Amino acid sequence: MSTINLQELHDTEFPLPEGMQGNVAITNLSKIYNWSRRNSMWPLLFGLACCAIEMIGTAASRFDFSRFGMEVMRATPRQSDLMIVSGTVTKKMVVPIVRLYNQMPEPKYVMAMGACASGGGPFKEGYNVVSGIDKYLPVDIYVPGCPPTPQALLYGLIALQKKIDGQSLANFDDVPWYGVGPSEPTPIPILGPDIIDPRQMDMIRRQAELAALGQPVGVRELPSKPIYEAVPKQMSARAAAAAEAAAAPAQADPSAEMVLELRKKALARKRAFDAARGK
Repeated sequence: MSTINLQELHDTEFPLPEGMQGNVAITNLSKIYNWSRRNSMWPLLFGLACCAIEMIGTAASRFDFSRFGMEVMRATPRQSDLMIVSGTVTKKMVVPIVRLYNQMPEPKYVMAMGACASGGGPFKEGYNVVSGIDKYLPVDIYVPGCPPTPQALLYGLIALQKKIDGQSLANFDDVPWYGVGPSEPTPIPILGPDIIDPRQMDMIRRQAELAALGQPVGVRELPSKPIYEAVPKQMSARAAAAAEAAAAPAQADPSAEMVLELRKKALARKRAFDAARGK
């Protein structure tokens, strides 16, 4: 923990002589409470991908974030205040991440370090990557970069300290862990064929019921003008006929005779095309 500076805690609303400001401080409870938390932040010791290498470098002697009171990285969530999500979050890994977050005591904070943890990064369209940890956990600070430099991580830690300084014990929105009643844990995602957020189960269940009844799940907007009306005049007759067929409303349940007739016409066109080529 850093050395206390009474001049930083001194509240100018109650003036003191300059000679006493280094020995006595008149302040409020929120200020001394925030000072004690901001200078004794214990991050959770875990890493996910290449951003974790930069986090390790930040903790080394060259950058040394122990001067901020954050060098005590704990290997257990029971003793941690800050979760630094450093690296790519896969759908398999988001389940233990949320479980670790629920095991951390209040007050606790989350930092999304790097492009992958913030929004998916270069793997955003991947089938196995979560597009941002903020879809499952409340993120307090985002540190951009791929990966961020140690200086960027230090800036994120300073930004977190400024956020803590702005919290007030008189406002339960700032300190919800002092609210009435126990805090609800974050729902742990369900890993199956795909990742499922339990908070969306009602919506998923309704969509499944509509799909089982054969009803449309969503509303699809149709073009106001049929496609064949916008076909240029120089387009061939065959392309225009195809566009007109695409614009026509599809049959819900075509009969077998109609399907057989369409196949005969297609076969006749193929034979005529082959005959024209001399086959």
